[in-house]
Amino acid sequence: MDRRSKAAVRAPVASVQRPVDGTATRTPGTRRALVLNATFEPLGIVSSRRALQLVLGTKAETVHSTERVFHSEKIAVREPSVVRLVRYVHVPHHYRVAVNRRTVFARDGSRCQYCGAAAENLDHVIPRSKGGPHTWENVVAACRRCNTRKEDRLPHEAGMALRRTPVAPRHRVQLLALCGDASEDWGAYLGVLLTPEGRFEPLTA
Repeated sequence: MDRRSKAAVRAPVASVQRPVDGTATRTPGTRRALVLNATFEPLGIVSSRRALQLVLGTKAETVHSTERVFHSEKIAVREPSVVRLVRYVHVPHHYRVAVNRRTVFARDGSRCQYCGAAAENLDHVIPRSKGGPHTWENVVAACRRCNTRKEDRLPHEAGMALRRTPVAPRHRVQLLALCGDASEDWGAYLGVLLTPEGRFEPLTA
């Protein structure tokens, strides 16, 4: 997200009091909302309180909301889950998502890319000792069993094969990686599905 994107998301507006359920406003890491560009492209994740401030400041409109209600002296407004900026914000096309455990697990749906079991580690398809880079095209999620079996070898040397070719993800995966308690409403905009176990997985296989 560029500086103008951040400015749009962080723009100060009127404050809001506690929700009607009597609980204090939670920190940005617990109650959060997805912010969309005017074109419905995901831009970032902010606290639900900040999202509400954007709406009250007419900088965004509510697309989805929760059952919780925020009260001020004169109005009562439902807590936003997804908001859309009124004005379009330019996003650099060269933006590239960082390669780390959280983002790789998000891209791979937390599944081992060799056997499909629950992932526990990261694996370099071409080992670092053999010159393999730490890039999206060379890093995959793997379970402990497959990671141990492969060791410091190429997949074919260990008699293994990738379930799909690793590629660099789009911006949505970094957003997904930041979702500590994401709402089901976010799925369609992030290109993911919520599984029965409550885990988000990519729409594409």
